[in-house]
Amino acid sequence: MRIRATVAAVSGALALSALVVPSAAQADDAHRATGSVADVARAAEAGSAAKSGARSLAATNNVGELNLTFSKAKVNGGKAIAVGTSATKKVATSFTVTHAADVDIFAPDFVMDVSLYRGSFDNPTNELYSDIAPTCKKVSATVANCTSRIAVSPVYDLYGNSDATTWKVSGVAVDFNGQDPNNADPSQIGWALQDGLGTSKLQRFSKLTVNAAPEPVKKGKTLTVTGKLSRANWDDLKYHGYATQSVKLQFRKKGSSTYTTVKTIKSSSTGALKTTVKASVDGYWRYSFAGTATTPAVSAAGDFVDVK
Repeated sequence: MRIRATVAAVSGALALSALVVPSAAQADDAHRATGSVADVARAAEAGSAAKSGARSLAATNNVGELNLTFSKAKVNGGKAIAVGTSATKKVATSFTVTHAADVDIFAPDFVMDVSLYRGSFDNPTNELYSDIAPTCKKVSATVANCTSRIAVSPVYDLYGNSDATTWKVSGVAVDFNGQDPNNADPSQIGWALQDGLGTSKLQRFSKLTVNAAPEPVKKGKTLTVTGKLSRANWDDLKYHGYATQSVKLQFRKKGSSTYTTVKTIKSSSTGALKTTVKASVDGYWRYSFAGTATTPAVSAAGDFVDVK
């Protein structure tokens, strides 16, 4: 479903029309994949491996592999990224760049990105890129700390539920050396590609509801607590019940701030939850789900029951 693959220049609004977010008019073309600056760098890397030493630009230009490395990369502060079925999830990234003195990362035609991928580094199954230009501040003449943002659209960026997994973090930099970014000769650009910067987990956003009835209820009588556990399905962009999952029924007495687990039950094949308890005192009932590798933890808002 992905069609967006974006990257921007470090120091401004360099228009990379072949790499930018599609307009609303393009949204129907949901299976058309655009390229990325990483593809440009990979092409340059492949070209340099096949044909080394071909440098026709001025000696002052950085052609070939750049003396530049990424470090201290973080995506979403190291936390998992939970994505629903429609809204774009935007998460902060940060990284440090160390480079040779002759590499100008603030040049208008210099492009950098820290992105996520799954699959192999050389031929990723899917990639997630920044949607804004990184903001970099010099620490020294050869070191800069940068911040940016990765935007994840379930509609345009994710292929399906298989994307709920652990992704790897990589860095890319391209110096176009004054060339048109939309028609650049890969043999005449400077590039840096770096893998192994960390990992980030992508999860399917979860929802949990609760309803305790009857309300009010007489002390000692049976209270029926129902609810539903569901999570985002990226195959059809809808929420479906999360079946056979352990969910805790918890209670918080009126005036208290702490929930206590009363029992643990399993969700049905449709994600439905239902159990009974004896009413004793006024308080709040909720269900709480601990989460799984592909689905984040979630707790329902407490449902208050007045016990007469």
